[in-house]
Amino acid sequence: MDRRQWFDQLASTWDATFTEDVTARLREIVAGLNIRPGARILDIGCGTGVLAAMLLDRAGCTSAVVALDISVEMLNRAQAKGLPVRYLLADGEKLPLRDDSFDWVICNAVFPHFPDKPAALGEIRRMLKEAGRLLICHPKGRALVNTIHRELGPPISADLIPPEEEMHSLLSAANLDHASIRDVPDRYVVLASRPLQNEERGQQEPEAPIRLSSLET
Repeated sequence: MDRRQWFDQLASTWDATFTEDVTARLREIVAGLNIRPGARILDIGCGTGVLAAMLLDRAGCTSAVVALDISVEMLNRAQAKGLPVRYLLADGEKLPLRDDSFDWVICNAVFPHFPDKPAALGEIRRMLKEAGRLLICHPKGRALVNTIHRELGPPISADLIPPEEEMHSLLSAANLDHASIRDVPDRYVVLASRPLQNEERGQQEPEAPIRLSSLET
């Protein structure tokens, strides 16, 4: 069984794993992002559309969110919720979308499942507009996520969140900077951004790092 089949099998019970406390943590994370009205948002690994309503609420308009997943069954359940989101069946490592299209790329509970993490980050970097931001998050800390994946076994037993130093290296190699990582028992949050063009050319000092204070409880 491959990852696609594995997630297809989980689709019917996926929403039940998002308990009230888990959903509340995700709302806190999304609320702390300072997403501006009208922002274009890409939700990679959207599953059954758990974040869709939260993201639409922050963007403040319809047609602001594009969501994709590798699982047909997950997408079917997401679409059945009837929200004005464009859903795509696609691989996060090969995104069928134009360059420089999004203000935000969201990866909730999906980053460990990318077999080729540098390729995925390269695609995310390609999707982001200048100064666009990336959020990688889980409503659990890194240690617990990795333990759960190991215990679930193949095909996801090796799908792990990298250590902090490795994550910083991956982001830097993808030319995503201003990275901040917060890893506490009830959440894992990474924020990074695509540099402005003149920053990429070294013509000005970089902005201050993205702060996570608004995401802390």
